[in-house]
Amino acid sequence: MALNAFRSWLHAAWCLIWVIPTAFWMLAAAPFVNGHQMFSYAKFFLARAMYGLRSICGVHWQVEGMENLPDGPAILLVKHQSTLETFLMPLLMPRDLAYVFKKELLYVPFFGWGIGRCDMIHIDRKRGSEAFAKVVQQGQRLLDKGVWVIMFPEGTRIPRGQAGNYKTGGTRLAVATKTPVIPIAVNSALCWPRKAFVKKPGMVTISIGKPIPAIGREPDELMREVQAWIEAETQRLDPEAFARKALPA
Repeated sequence: MALNAFRSWLHAAWCLIWVIPTAFWMLAAAPFVNGHQMFSYAKFFLARAMYGLRSICGVHWQVEGMENLPDGPAILLVKHQSTLETFLMPLLMPRDLAYVFKKELLYVPFFGWGIGRCDMIHIDRKRGSEAFAKVVQQGQRLLDKGVWVIMFPEGTRIPRGQAGNYKTGGTRLAVATKTPVIPIAVNSALCWPRKAFVKKPGMVTISIGKPIPAIGREPDELMREVQAWIEAETQRLDPEAFARKALPA
C-alpha cells in the first residue's frame, strides 16, 4: 500500500509537470488554431498522463470490440468508474471527441483552462431545458463536422460493483440527431477507484458494444437498452465485485 501511494504521488507530480505548460500553450494558441488542432494538444497531455499511469503506477489496459466502431457519426455512452476512462477515451478513438460536461470544470486550474479552449459542450445544469437545447444544437454541429460526442450517462463516477442513475441526456441527443449510440463498459475501478488518489497495479478492460440505432426510438426505452448492456458487460468484466455484493451480511 505504501509503495502504491508513493507511485501515485509520483504520477500526480508527473501529470502536473505536463499539464501546466500544455494549458498555457492551449491558451496562447486558441485564437490561431482550429478545433482539431486544439484537440490534438489536449491529447498530447493525456498521452503523457496515461504513459505515466502505466509506467509509474503499473496500470495497463486492453480494449475489446474496436471492430464495433462505425465509420459515421456516433454518440459514445460510457460507464463511469474512474478518471481513467475520461483520460483514455480520446486516445483510443479514431475520431476527435467532444465531451458534454458541467461548466464548473472550466474553473479547475490548468486542466479546466485547457478543455475550455477545446470545441466541446459545457452546460449549466441549472438551466434545464435551455441547457439541453444547447447540447442538441452544439452536438449536431459537432457531429456534422465528424466529431463524436461522448457522455457518461450516470453523470458521476460510480463505485465498483454498483450502477448509477442512468440519465437520458445521451439518448435524447441521439434521437434528436438520429445518431447511433455506442455503449461502452469499463472495470477501471479495479485499479483507480472512485475518488481515490492511490492507484493499484493491474489490467483494466474497456469493452465497446455494437452501435444501437436511435431512429424511431424513444429516449427512455433506448437508455434502458444501453444500461442493460453496459451493466451486464461490466459484471462480466468484474464478476468479483458483483459476487462480493451478493454475499449475505
